[in-house]
Amino acid sequence: MKEQTQATRRDFLKTSGVVAAGLGAVGGLGIARSAHAQGSDLIKIALVGCGGRGRGAVQDRLDVGDNVKLVAVADVFEGQAKNAANAFKGLNENEKYQGKVDVGDNVFFGFDAYKHAIDACDEVLIATPPGFRPVHYAYAVNKGKDVFLEKPLATDSAGFRSLMESNKIADEKNLKVVVGLQRRHGTDYNAWINKIQEGAIGDVVYTRVYWNGGDIWYRGRGQDQAEMEFQVNNWYHFVWLCGDNICEQHIHNLDIGNWIHGKGDKLAHPVKAYGMGGLQVRDKVPNKQGEIYDHHAVEFEYADGSRMISQCRQIPGTWSSVSEHVHGTKGFGGNCWLKTGDENWRAPGSQNHFKLEHVHHVKAIRENIAINDGWHGAISTMISIFGRLATYSGAALSWDDAVNKGFSQFPYDKELTWNAEPPILPKDGKYASALPGVFKAY
Repeated sequence: MKEQTQATRRDFLKTSGVVAAGLGAVGGLGIARSAHAQGSDLIKIALVGCGGRGRGAVQDRLDVGDNVKLVAVADVFEGQAKNAANAFKGLNENEKYQGKVDVGDNVFFGFDAYKHAIDACDEVLIATPPGFRPVHYAYAVNKGKDVFLEKPLATDSAGFRSLMESNKIADEKNLKVVVGLQRRHGTDYNAWINKIQEGAIGDVVYTRVYWNGGDIWYRGRGQDQAEMEFQVNNWYHFVWLCGDNICEQHIHNLDIGNWIHGKGDKLAHPVKAYGMGGLQVRDKVPNKQGEIYDHHAVEFEYADGSRMISQCRQIPGTWSSVSEHVHGTKGFGGNCWLKTGDENWRAPGSQNHFKLEHVHHVKAIRENIAINDGWHGAISTMISIFGRLATYSGAALSWDDAVNKGFSQFPYDKELTWNAEPPILPKDGKYASALPGVFKAY
């Protein structure tokens, strides 16, 4: 096993949010794609971020991959990396996966572990906590690697700006990028969106999107645990790492709503946001610590006057709904069905969306088909950040201001070590959450 030291992080984003030369550098853009992208040559994959979602992504990739081999894993935690490696090695006992796992000593841990795993592969699966993803994505595309990137892709406006630069590099290098907004790959959702865009319900007036449900996991604080380790281990509960639940979960629904409003424009986005939210229940639970809200409600306005009405909530015992709905001048619908007058239409069923995103990635790599989900992945990530800024501040916000003036939550310009101070610290045993009317969006 290899332990990696925490070398100084590349200063890829200045504190002003301007993309630095290291991120903007596009050395080697004229170099042709490596041989693995064509024919039946072996594709070596690596996993960065060995939690449940990362392990699931590898399983899906191995299930649909032809002549593919997992050659490296990386995680900030030593135990996570080693446990994942052992679990993946065990797959070789299954005839279905024989020959698809050969991690060997390529088991990396520490804050810089991602570099070593990415250097060892042709295609990287990035499933780290969201705050790290702009850094890891930038490194991967600058190294010329195909990328599967879990959602959301960032937690702040500076991260979004980084993503957009990385997307340009990916396109210029002809890299194949797929993002874990898996509904985009479902045949059912594609049929539904196509039907809407063909005018089946007339002009879209508004959409309604929801991710309302119960509470989420919490791992608690270990005895004598350093603050950085506590926060990274409980990453969902801290904005710099998670982006809040409007980013981490609700992005799926926001992405579908924006897909509908976008009318085929991959860079479409709302222009204004108005919202409210708060931390009502979760901070009352004994021994549970964090800063994120447990409910958000946002109205997004598009340039054509249409609206996306959004709700997300993580409070036990409340009304639950994970769904998307659309209302037009001639009809309405939701979750892959439409009603116009007396006509009811439902999209045909789809294969597993989690498998299909990897099927499409494999096909794009093998057949050199252009694919870069990074564009809509970044836009939908920014929409969720936009909504959070609106709920935290209580102000009416514009997209351009949020994109161009939004500050960093993630400490891009600092070295991360277990002994370093995270961006937020508790006071008298509690973390301060954003206070509407006081919090400034930018």
